[in-house]
Amino acid sequence: MADVLEQDQTHQTLQEVNKALENGMFVHVRRMLQEMEPEDIAHLLEASPPKERQVLWQLTDPEEQGEILDELSEDVKDGIVSQMDPGKLAAVTEGMESDDVAYVLRSLPDERYQEVLAQMDATDRHRIEKALAYPEETAGGIMSTDFITIRGDVTADVVLRYLRMKGELPEATDALYVVDQNEQLIGHLSLAALITAQPDVEIHDVMEDADEAIPVDMDDGEIANLFERRNWLSAPVVDTNNHLVGRITIDDVVDIIREDAEHSMMSMAGLDDDEDTFAPVMKSARRRSIWLGVNVLAALAAASVSNLFEETLDQMAAIAILMTIVPSMGGVAGNQTVALVIRGLAVGHIGESNTRWLLSKEARVGLINGLLWAFIIGGVVVVWKGNLVLGAIIAGAMLTNLLVAGIAGVTIPVMLKKFNIDPALAGGMALTTITDIVGLSVFLGLATIFLI
Repeated sequence: MADVLEQDQTHQTLQEVNKALENGMFVHVRRMLQEMEPEDIAHLLEASPPKERQVLWQLTDPEEQGEILDELSEDVKDGIVSQMDPGKLAAVTEGMESDDVAYVLRSLPDERYQEVLAQMDATDRHRIEKALAYPEETAGGIMSTDFITIRGDVTADVVLRYLRMKGELPEATDALYVVDQNEQLIGHLSLAALITAQPDVEIHDVMEDADEAIPVDMDDGEIANLFERRNWLSAPVVDTNNHLVGRITIDDVVDIIREDAEHSMMSMAGLDDDEDTFAPVMKSARRRSIWLGVNVLAALAAASVSNLFEETLDQMAAIAILMTIVPSMGGVAGNQTVALVIRGLAVGHIGESNTRWLLSKEARVGLINGLLWAFIIGGVVVVWKGNLVLGAIIAGAMLTNLLVAGIAGVTIPVMLKKFNIDPALAGGMALTTITDIVGLSVFLGLATIFLI
């Protein structure tokens, strides 16, 4: 209910903004934007067509543009950033977390982002270059370099006085990191433990050992799984020598989980997870036509099977009427398994140790459902068409296809994962192609043998 109300309010605001823009009331729109939170402005920008989006961006407060960029989806962000002057972009990103700035700059051509880096002061440029040195979907690519370190041989009172003198903590700080003289991580101290500790107690007596630091090259999917299992709010990141190089916070992990979910959903349709809903027509058409072309090839492969049995289809109309049932049932059953396996791979539940068991389980599920629906569909066809042989043929094809669908539903995503191909992108289409070909081949082949 709250989501519905929020959506209604967003569209009411959008209508009011569009009306004001049409009437040239730019000052009024600027005031409206100044009263909105950065995340709400980002939502408004994503809900606006490109022309209005550019005008709205020009009317936003320059001091808030960095926070707004941080909230935008990748496709919309890229469109805005590509139109910005390097000097202005450098100014906008000032004060943003290093991982967020790196995320923005990675979308630019090398020449452009070097120009932006050149506009930054030496300190900012150094921290951004460190973030850009790591692959995007690793701990190094998403970590923040803004954290507080302390020594283990000082007292809690000294640390508290240091924090008071510092005046502020990095955003989402729930722990301080304890390092030795070589900046190697030896432990962490939660703020709760610090506040409740006796003033004269030394830090190494109340800290927790750093036995679960995240390696800088760990994949972001593994990081999300760790945060989920450990219920972390933040975690330190170390290099191969155990030097503390950054930290990852729960808001970064929420972004990873959301992006992975959107990626899986959009990939099923062959779309980018951050595709702009209001992207230009030709840009959207070009992206979608590629996937449509791949699907045409798959459809032609299935159609070629029907073509092999053209004489059979010409001689018996009932076969033509019933031939879509078997591949349809196989596709549905297989996609159920594919969805389950893709989720299991994403959260780390499926590996070499249990794939064989899962394959056996899904084969048995396919066999049970195959027997059940073979009996039901076969019986329906016998009653409907008054042909016992035709009922037996469709029952046999149904059993075979549901069994194959269960096996393929496990095998295809696992094999794609091994070859570093996204199962969400290609798994559903490959499965549907297989169940179409197997279902039609078995059904039409049996019909040719026993009826023609």
